[in-house]
Order: sequence, then C-alpha cells, then structure tokens
Amino acid sequence: MQGLSLQSLKKHKALIPLYVCTGVGCLGAMFYVIRLATRSPDVSWNKKTNPEPWQEYRDKQYKFYSPNIDYSKEHSPAPKY
Repeated sequence: MQGLSLQSLKKHKALIPLYVCTGVGCLGAMFYVIRLATRSPDVSWNKKTNPEPWQEYRDKQYKFYSPNIDYSKEHSPAPKY
C-alpha cells in the first residue's frame, strides 16, 4: 500500500502531516483515558482498601469555580452510609 512505508513517504511528502496529526491525536486520547482511569473518584482499582472512593468527596469542594456558592459549607444530599 502506498504511503505506509518510509520509501513511499519520501515520494508522498503530503502524507507526513496526516500521520503526525493522527499520532498526536491518538496519544492525546490515550493520555486522557489513562488520566480518567487514575484520577477519577468513580473508578476503584482496589476494592479491598477503598470500596467506595466517591464517598471521600462528599464534603469536599471539587467544583473548579463558583462565584456565588461556597461548597465547603454545603452538605451533600447523598445518603450517608
């Protein structure tokens, strides 16, 4: 197939930016999925030590910015177990 080998890319130089943009997009998507899997409170990798990790954020402010409400003084409507 044309454009898939280094020799073919030397002939079709217009395909190089396409491969670079596709590679950067794939790396960005992979980074985002890994970040979601490691940082999200909804994901529990070790259920023995922390079976409900989302409960840690019950009384914490995790919203980035709110000009009107201070979430540190608000109570969560989530049921307490």
